Amino acid sequence: MRLAELNWPAVAALSKDTPVVAPIAALEQHGGHLPLFTDSMLLAEVVRRAEPALGDRVLWAPLFWLGNSHHHLDFAGTLSAAPRTYLDLLGDLIDNLVKHGFRRIVLLNGHGGNITPARQAVFEARQRYREPNGPLFLEATYWQLASGPRVLPPSFTQDQMGHACEWETSMILRLEPRLVGPIEGLEPVPLAAGFEPGARGWLTQDRSTTGHIGDPRSATAAKGQILLEMFATEAAAYLERVISWDGCSRLG
Repeated sequence: MRLAELNWPAVAALSKDTPVVAPIAALEQHGGHLPLFTDSMLLAEVVRRAEPALGDRVLWAPLFWLGNSHHHLDFAGTLSAAPRTYLDLLGDLIDNLVKHGFRRIVLLNGHGGNITPARQAVFEARQRYREPNGPLFLEATYWQLASGPRVLPPSFTQDQMGHACEWETSMILRLEPRLVGPIEGLEPVPLAAGFEPGARGWLTQDRSTTGHIGDPRSATAAKGQILLEMFATEAAAYLERVISWDGCSRLG
């Protein structure tokens, strides 16, 4: 079910244990070869592919395209909500849904910069609604939802998500090849931000002069199809766990 297509009496009549999934993404630079809307396009496609398996058991909110992308602002075209502003936006979204009685709320994320504020938003929400067996608030980033080790074909050069990398470039090649610029000659950029196991505060220009992180040169549309199917299957399986949760057990 899609929230945007329902009227208010239909929403009011829904079971309040229906998971509400709010896809959150971004509009930001993706190197010199991918469109600014890459994260939103990819998350929308993951949702589209996951939706049939879940049917009317999940309520999908419209995709929220404005993300926390301040680390990309040195590249033209990026639009961003500041971290604390974005945190408040997500908190208000959660509060609105709780006001309407919903008790299972998932921020399904498609942008790396949203991970920290989205996790903080669901953490703070649980502090506001502290009753025993209270609402379930979740942040779930689609490329992190594998239930075990992934097995990818040996043709893949990356084993994790980057930015405008092999994975994202492959998926856009599968969806909208006309929007992909030349990838030949692009130099690979290390995926690690450095100073592990600590977390480094960084701007994209600290790591990449072109805006991509990873190796887009080996991207293909065939790889994109594999990735999109994999991510949609993993997202649907994760939401099945949310649907089947008994509302009180400690582990979902």
